Amino acid sequence: MNSRDLRATTWEDFIGQDQAVKSISIAISAAKKRGQILEHILFYGPPGLGKTTLAHLVAKTLGVSIKITSGPALTRVGDLASILTQLETGDVLFIDEIHRLNKAVEETLYPVMEDYALDMVVGKGPGARSVRIDLNHFTLIGATTKAGMISAPLRDRFGLVHRLKYYEDKDLAQIVETAAKRLGIKINSDSALEIARRSRGTARIALKLLRRVADYSEIQHGGQPTSETTKKALEFYQVDEHGLDETDRKLLTSIITDHAGGPVGLETLAALVSEDINTITDVYEPFLMQAGFLARTPRGRTATPKAYRHLNLSPKVG
Repeated sequence: MNSRDLRATTWEDFIGQDQAVKSISIAISAAKKRGQILEHILFYGPPGLGKTTLAHLVAKTLGVSIKITSGPALTRVGDLASILTQLETGDVLFIDEIHRLNKAVEETLYPVMEDYALDMVVGKGPGARSVRIDLNHFTLIGATTKAGMISAPLRDRFGLVHRLKYYEDKDLAQIVETAAKRLGIKINSDSALEIARRSRGTARIALKLLRRVADYSEIQHGGQPTSETTKKALEFYQVDEHGLDETDRKLLTSIITDHAGGPVGLETLAALVSEDINTITDVYEPFLMQAGFLARTPRGRTATPKAYRHLNLSPKVG
């Protein structure tokens, strides 16, 4: 069973993100009552919080098909046009990483989202002419980890905009227990909560850790996860009690020991842990800042007192 099989298939199964779920449910009910197409929706927030799952749930609730693509995949206007012309009335088009759309493709989307009309240029040179193609009305759902990189004209065309938040431990524990049942894994509530605490507030990470804990318990101890084997497994995979992994600790330690706690520029930070800048800003930095281990200043990133305490390090004097 892959990660797709663990996704919630009903609103009742979807745990957390209460505000977004309630708002979407109201919008869907209102659209159905009026006999209208659901407004376009934008989800933003760190990866692994359920943006794709929510898109699938919206399509299922509406009883329509969903077409999935991504910003980097739509390199030409023709790529977008081939998808749009295949959509039936009411269908959902989900564009992941929508902040990475080609500029020409993005500008083509403006009349599409407002008027359900596709403007294209046919031919080249003096004989080129503009053609407008009427489209079936549909709902566009965009997802991004970088809301700040979405242009104002594009953002303003979404009727519903929701920021997905990191999950509470209790919600993640429930997600772990539900997934364990689907996978045929017997896990107690203490083990589920232990996994939740170390999952960086992210459902996707919680599900990955559940699999690793189950593998470790079965191979190393010949059975299902217990409270003891769960902790041993998480220690084995170097995920500490705050959810920091080896790279997180290396990043913070390098800032503290090699740069006196910072500030450190983003490029230097990426070099310290041998990762590219996008990985630092998209994967590591959001959680470290949310958890209070890293601070961002105009001059660069700095380690917080909490980071010193967690790593048992002292500030250098002199």
